[in-house]
Amino acid sequence: MPRRRSPSPSSSTAPRNRTPQPVRVRRRTFGDFVKAFLAFVALAVLLVGVPVALAMTAGWPFPETFEPMEWLKQDISVSTFLSILTFVVWLAWAQFTACVLVEMKAALSGVGVPGRVPGAGPSQLLARQLVAALLLVGATAASFTPSLAQLGQTYDDNQRPTVAAAQQTPGLFAQQQEQAADTAAAVAEQASHTEAAPAAKKQGDTKFYRIQPPEGRHHDSLWEIAERHLGDGRRYKEIFELNKDRAQPDGSRLSEASLIRPGWIMEMPGDARGGDLVEMPDDAPEVSPEVRQQISDYARTGDGAQEQGGDQAQGSGDEGSGGGTAHVDLPQQRPAPGTGHADLQRPAPDQVATPAQDSSSFGLPEALLTAPLLAAGLLGALGHRRRQALWQSAFAGIGGRRGMEPPTPTGDALDVQDALLVGADPEGVRLLDRSLRGLAASLAAESRPLPTVYAAWMSNGDLHLQLAQPSGKPPSPWQLGQDQTFWMLARADAETYEDVDTAAPYPGLVSLGTMDDSRLLLNLESVPGIVSLSGREEDRAAVFASVAAELATNGWSDRMTITLVGFGEDLTALAPSRLRHLDGIEALIETMEAETRQRRGALGAAGHDSVLTGRTGPAQHTRWAPHLVLLAAEPSPEDAMTLAELAADASRLGIGYLVGTGSGDLPGAAWEMEITGEGRLLAPLLGLELDAQLLPAAERRAVVELFTDADPEHGPDGPGTTPPFLVDISEQGRPAVYARLVGPYEIIGLETPDGERSALLHEALALLLLHREGVHPRVLSSALWPRGVTDDVREALLDRLRDWLGTDPDGTPRLRTDDAGRLTLAKSVVSDLDVLRSLYHEATRGKGVDSRAVRGRLLTDALVLVRGPLLADRPEGRYRWLTHEIVDAQLPLLVADTGLALAEFHMEKNRAEKAIEALNAALRTAPSDERLWNELLRATHALDDPERLTALASDLLTRSGARGLPPRTEALLDELLPTWRDAVAAAG
Repeated sequence: MPRRRSPSPSSSTAPRNRTPQPVRVRRRTFGDFVKAFLAFVALAVLLVGVPVALAMTAGWPFPETFEPMEWLKQDISVSTFLSILTFVVWLAWAQFTACVLVEMKAALSGVGVPGRVPGAGPSQLLARQLVAALLLVGATAASFTPSLAQLGQTYDDNQRPTVAAAQQTPGLFAQQQEQAADTAAAVAEQASHTEAAPAAKKQGDTKFYRIQPPEGRHHDSLWEIAERHLGDGRRYKEIFELNKDRAQPDGSRLSEASLIRPGWIMEMPGDARGGDLVEMPDDAPEVSPEVRQQISDYARTGDGAQEQGGDQAQGSGDEGSGGGTAHVDLPQQRPAPGTGHADLQRPAPDQVATPAQDSSSFGLPEALLTAPLLAAGLLGALGHRRRQALWQSAFAGIGGRRGMEPPTPTGDALDVQDALLVGADPEGVRLLDRSLRGLAASLAAESRPLPTVYAAWMSNGDLHLQLAQPSGKPPSPWQLGQDQTFWMLARADAETYEDVDTAAPYPGLVSLGTMDDSRLLLNLESVPGIVSLSGREEDRAAVFASVAAELATNGWSDRMTITLVGFGEDLTALAPSRLRHLDGIEALIETMEAETRQRRGALGAAGHDSVLTGRTGPAQHTRWAPHLVLLAAEPSPEDAMTLAELAADASRLGIGYLVGTGSGDLPGAAWEMEITGEGRLLAPLLGLELDAQLLPAAERRAVVELFTDADPEHGPDGPGTTPPFLVDISEQGRPAVYARLVGPYEIIGLETPDGERSALLHEALALLLLHREGVHPRVLSSALWPRGVTDDVREALLDRLRDWLGTDPDGTPRLRTDDAGRLTLAKSVVSDLDVLRSLYHEATRGKGVDSRAVRGRLLTDALVLVRGPLLADRPEGRYRWLTHEIVDAQLPLLVADTGLALAEFHMEKNRAEKAIEALNAALRTAPSDERLWNELLRATHALDDPERLTALASDLLTRSGARGLPPRTEALLDELLPTWRDAVAAAG
């Protein structure tokens, strides 16, 4: 769960430094040099003097021989004790040396707060302060290391995270005492802000920060700047508000909190401090004239922004003083890197798109970028739908053979598809699913029932389950959380789980939003009554659409029914087997009354207390699937009371109700929530204030468009047959760069890049070759770095890729950016898959239609290109983005169609042996294609050789394994060789 602010020095005895502090750049006093000299002496003594003294007095700590059995037989003497003590001192020295190296590396590289050396709290704190003092005479040491004024604090205070530890995760029901304490702390902090602002303004010390280029460190971000110079990364919003929409030296403006560029000027709050700040006018002589002029020009644009920022700060303080708003009680969400495919430079939470705010990041819908579980479910379901369409088009002959290329999305649908690719976290879904099923299997093995779970929180990879009541000690590797009603599983333990054959225990879990670094999943089927959602109709619709889409496509559920009333008839295209739409509340009540009676009777007959008991029993895979009702239309008071009566026993029956209301007062509601126009989901009685997970109307329509376009029965003509990129297959069309992807990866026409980046460049080129329509830069970076990457690293890779690919003879770069900002390749860069598609298309739709000789030559040339599966020699751990592609289904179908067309070409002239040769070549890449099997049987039968046909039947039977021959293949054999069963049995 999200965590409340824990007490810290900044909120208790050691107030934050809110008053303006003089900042000087590159000025060092005599005292600084004395401190640096003393630090150098101390480090020299500790790092060099201690080991030298130990070596001279006590000697090397390790014994000359390794004889543990002899050591155990010896008496424990004073010498033995001194040897042990000496070894401990050596260990302490080694640990301190490691701390110094870690702190020195972090200080010189500028990566911010360094990593912790295990078990070295006080030792690392001492090393940090000595390194800071030593580097204090440097130009930027003050911004790399904590202030020496913090020497009196403990190491844990310095390393305190933005939120408390996982064991301090608050429950869904916050205690009033905690709320009062948090409110008081927040009001005090707001008061300190409002007092500090006038003081800073009176002194007139305006400070500025110039965004540094990414040399030897990560790209600057507002969070890191606030962390270094304000002591709290969450104060990045203050910097953003001071500089929003102000003209920068390069003419651009700051519009997104995550988009800052080297060379930009940032005005800082008055209490900012650090060695790389510039305070005007005091520091003017110490900066270059160009930078001084830039800062002066920038300062003149800030009067309005400063007044606006002051007004906002004052308003915020007044609101906090009232003590009645939830955002004072709970911490705000930290703009930390998301999981899965999210970029490390993910936009800040206050930039999340809402129905009332048309905001997006890099041109992609933010609502899906910040919903990793929803995006993963939609992406997986979309890939399954497209593969299903391919196979149905090939085997069922729907509307005739209509090609293997799904339509390329355009407009909003393309942006949504890119957002799904960037935002999806399939690994998180996999771990969640395995963790829940593993828990169910462990409880079943111990003959224990599943506990009732109200909610789950995913926090920094850890999973927290909030139980309705204490349920004893959880099975290993689960642990008790902050109290008896929390079970917690660390990510490292979750990764040890494997797939188990058990039913999904909590299929009703659905994401509602995030708070701090934690994502809330509410278990709708366990709520003891109705969950009401109030707010404006369009805002409620965005929440309902998100809930429906995730329930319909999530990966931690088996079977369920989701009934939509008052909205979402178009959403049924996402999962027709799960989603159903009813016209009105009357039909819903009639349906649910019947189902409630049926479930009560079934539970009684089975002897179960609830569906949770049944899910761990022998009928787990066939019964007790949840039924979740999403009612967006506000019911009348009479209907609301009827639904409340039905919902009174619903949690035991596996039925959940989420009902919308415009008034906020719904009779019979057990839990009440509200969605605001700013995208906040509030539940004050539950102690919740979340950044809501939404699926606004525009994104919902685009998602539905992706699914309907992938339907093989959609539209009069279905998917088009023309490949997205056709190659000039004549001699004049020889490409400058030719990549062989079908089989082992090989590139012709380019030098192999040197160094470790070669594999990364090859992978990036392969992704671009498989998407000739263009690839969004964020899609490319999330594919290559699924756990995220900074903007400067991505741009550096693109620069290297451009240099590697080079330019065409006319000087045009081979890697280009189109009008929509997507990366595209020049036509002179071609893959063998492009050639294969073009040859097949030309043979069946182009010149080969009118010329039999041309058709045969083109099909033969196409089949020769097939050397194996796609990227057959790709290294382990790379190219994981291929799991989201359908090319693994397209390529076998394309090869099979080529083999079938070439076999038909030969059979027209009764060349059965040639046809068999072509079919066998295609079967090496598409061994499970039933059409190839059937045509191979017909071609072999044309040879009039029963023994060879029997041998082929035996071979096909062996290939089919335990499944046996497909029905159509078996029927064809019965027609061609009625005695094949006896012949195969006789042959052994």
